[in-house]
Amino acid sequence: MLMEGKTIHVAAVDEGVYELVFASEHSVNTLNRATLAELQEALTALKAAPDVKGLLISSAKDSFIVGADITEFMGMFAAGEAAIVDALAQINALFNSIEALPFPTVAAINGLALGGGFEICLTCDYRVLAAGAKVGLPEVKLGIYPGWGGTVRLPRLIGVDNANEWICGGAENRADKALKDGAVDAVVAPEQLRDAALELLRGCIAGKFDYRARRVEKRSPISLNQIEMMMAFESAKGVIGAKAGPHYPAPMAAIKTMQSHATKELDDALVIEAKGFAKLATNEVTPALVGLFLKDQLVKKVGRKYEADTAPVKQAAVLGAGIMGGGIAYQSASRGTPILMKDINEDALQLGLDEAAKLLNKQLERGKIDAPKLAKALGHIRPTLSYGDFGNVDLVVEAVVENPKVKKAVLAEVEAQLPEGAILASNTSTISITELATALQHPENFCGMHFFNPVHRMPLVEVIRGEKTSDEAVARTVAYAKALGKTPIVVNDCPGFLVNRVLFPYFAGFSALLRDGADYQQIDRVMEGFGWPMGPAYLLDVVGMDTACHADGVMAAGFPDRMAHEGETAIERLYSLKRLGQKNGQGFYRYEIDRKGKPKKVVDEELPKLLEGAVGSPREFGNEEIVARMMIPLCIETVRCLEEGIVGSAAEADMALVYGIGFPPFRGGALYYIDQMGLDAFCQLADKFSGLGKLYQPTDKMREMATNGQSYFATAQSGSGH
Repeated sequence: MLMEGKTIHVAAVDEGVYELVFASEHSVNTLNRATLAELQEALTALKAAPDVKGLLISSAKDSFIVGADITEFMGMFAAGEAAIVDALAQINALFNSIEALPFPTVAAINGLALGGGFEICLTCDYRVLAAGAKVGLPEVKLGIYPGWGGTVRLPRLIGVDNANEWICGGAENRADKALKDGAVDAVVAPEQLRDAALELLRGCIAGKFDYRARRVEKRSPISLNQIEMMMAFESAKGVIGAKAGPHYPAPMAAIKTMQSHATKELDDALVIEAKGFAKLATNEVTPALVGLFLKDQLVKKVGRKYEADTAPVKQAAVLGAGIMGGGIAYQSASRGTPILMKDINEDALQLGLDEAAKLLNKQLERGKIDAPKLAKALGHIRPTLSYGDFGNVDLVVEAVVENPKVKKAVLAEVEAQLPEGAILASNTSTISITELATALQHPENFCGMHFFNPVHRMPLVEVIRGEKTSDEAVARTVAYAKALGKTPIVVNDCPGFLVNRVLFPYFAGFSALLRDGADYQQIDRVMEGFGWPMGPAYLLDVVGMDTACHADGVMAAGFPDRMAHEGETAIERLYSLKRLGQKNGQGFYRYEIDRKGKPKKVVDEELPKLLEGAVGSPREFGNEEIVARMMIPLCIETVRCLEEGIVGSAAEADMALVYGIGFPPFRGGALYYIDQMGLDAFCQLADKFSGLGKLYQPTDKMREMATNGQSYFATAQSGSGH
């Protein structure tokens, strides 16, 4: 053994061939300070060893290296631009020393190689990738770009156009794409990886491959003339800028950085990369996105704890075969869990099957699956009019009409058909789980499993614990949600649960603005400018006025002190006029089908007349006032949910809003948003609107925390509650 540390060891494989293995004490390899220090030690030992002719770099874990240790990021970022540039210079010197070793290097990439993990691979002369492994530079998702040579080496290796796509898109790239684009040199079966990489390394030692030429290519300016260079970067700016939008500066900064250093040698290019990285890292968006990543890790950790305590769901069922039922069936079947789809009539079953088939065909068209996988997934869905096969079901999702009487009857009926210990879950968005459980013989086996529409796109599933729900029922439901590729967040029962309970004060703020004479189109523009994917009027059209009015009634009954209201709202007026939104082509807007078959929003000139009496006389509102009146009720209600224990932590609350209703990710979540403003400043702002009612009045604990200078997150990277 040439060198043995806690995370890295180096040993001879055979004569002249050495292997540097990343072998963390933890479940995955990451590049933290300790690992980088050991890498320096390992390289020093290799340079001093007299007999080294070639180096293989590999991993003892299922993944290669998943990236830098993000928990160390924020401390470095807080030190300021100069300190960041200095820190990057040290890491670049270390990475450069891999590339400058006096013998060839080959990376054997056996699993995920992301961020800094892939940047290490880029310093090697050749890369061999296991089929099924993925590589990429996802840093833009954290509000930064690759800062350890990624923006320099990758475009010189795979070309400007490919590098723009890889770096600005931040995707994890499959083996076939990595090989096609030239990011790796070979793809082999996992069991052949080490032997193939060693064979390539021996070929380099024998002079069959010119590894030195590879190094010259990566150290030199990009080989395009001035016009080609301008076209490559300028054309990308328009596409990527439009996709990234104004709130996410990292993709555009990455392109500009690559353009700036395209004509430079490696060392000068790395300096340019570092300066641009430091500027991005001190941008206010970065801590919000890094914080979200860490909150997501915490949510996954909580999910794993539940998952560890239960057996996986091997056979599922869904009751109700409409669009929602078909979406759930598709999600389950496409992820490998067979599912029965039960309804009371053939037409509904066909609708559900058509929905699943449509979604699978879209996957086929995009190249995400092939025809055999499509056929297999469809085969996992069994439509049925009877309960004949329910004796083998582990978990049932009830997705019938949102009516407590109907749901109770169906739940009691299906419970009698299930084997002992099977879990029953209701996909209700508003109805009390504790109340629905009164219809059941075994309420301990029952919980809520609230999917968001459309099921295949929305990552969140709320798992709702009723008063009598057992830990096993929650754990099994969490495990099933994770098997579907969803992010489950466990919440306690209350009207609207977490997400809808928080969303409806936001809609109440919208209704009150209309009552006071605000223009719904201006509100939509302002809130979309704030970062929401769609404004509240547009969102209500997507949700449906019937659904919104039903949920509004539930919330008003549950929280009459602040969610009940007098007089007819604009939403109620539209519902009475049967303007339901997108589902029947008219709501706040009219909808026309575009060339792609999707509903296109059109302003309806008749609307002001139709809303007379339900809205106030038009008057001007400033954008800041609109934002305040929309956001204050949402934020305070989120705090109430945290204080009442409806949600387990501030991190889970913020992630639920980002994943469930599209809260602007770059703003970090409702509680992070309060922290950024400062609790004292937030309470002062809310007090300006206290006359609007209790929705605008901070809780006593908020005021106490404000007085004590407390926050919901100790730092931007903390995932814990207050």
